[in-house]
Amino acid sequence: MYTCQGPHHIGLEVQPEDALGSPSNEDSPVRRETLSRDRVLSAAIECADSNGIESLSMRSLAQELGVVPMALYKHVTNKDDLLDGMIEAVVGEIVSDPTTGEWKHDVRQRILAARAALRRHAWSRAVLESRSAMTPAMLDYLDSLTGLFLAGGLSVDLTHHVMHALGNRMWGFSQDLFAATPRSDTQSFNTQRAALPRQHPHLAEIARAALRDEPGSGAGPGCDEQSEFEFALDLVLDGVGILHATGWSSASAT
Repeated sequence: MYTCQGPHHIGLEVQPEDALGSPSNEDSPVRRETLSRDRVLSAAIECADSNGIESLSMRSLAQELGVVPMALYKHVTNKDDLLDGMIEAVVGEIVSDPTTGEWKHDVRQRILAARAALRRHAWSRAVLESRSAMTPAMLDYLDSLTGLFLAGGLSVDLTHHVMHALGNRMWGFSQDLFAATPRSDTQSFNTQRAALPRQHPHLAEIARAALRDEPGSGAGPGCDEQSEFEFALDLVLDGVGILHATGWSSASAT
């Protein structure tokens, strides 16, 4: 078990003293275990889970593993390789339930499994979205998801459009309706909120329904993120089902 200590920027700069470190230094551990790529990635994931991705640096990771930073480069070539490996491991946690042959159910379960896996690692969304190229595990997941649509009888044409419609929802993410208000700008937020009923009454009505259980609203107190995600996912999949049943094609839609 590795425990991360202290915030560090996620840069990979190697300090001179790190590169020249040796077992004789007073900060070096008395005993070192064999290092491997899996061990490096596991420690990095645990550090990011505990303290956030911004706390992860080659220096702090090396410290937790009891090695000098230069030793890590035998197993990860650079920052992108480290982050790619972390995402590979997280995507590898996505559970693939046995298929039932009912495409809508199978797709829904696969996407919810992806959401569960990535939500266990709060940093994973930002890292996944930052990748300039998909990792093998990401491609494997997308290939399996596409295969569920095709195995269900959907055309390649419709499946192509569905994947675009899903967007990051296929990973279990939904675009937030409103960006989070910075803690440093609470005064502007409070001013805007106070003016909402007068300037934007329809938005105010929705906001009131979300904040508390208003009679007749059908909504509970606050927004349930999981319920909102599943609602949007079902909306998309139900719409796809209708298009599939009617033999939709992009040629006939133009």
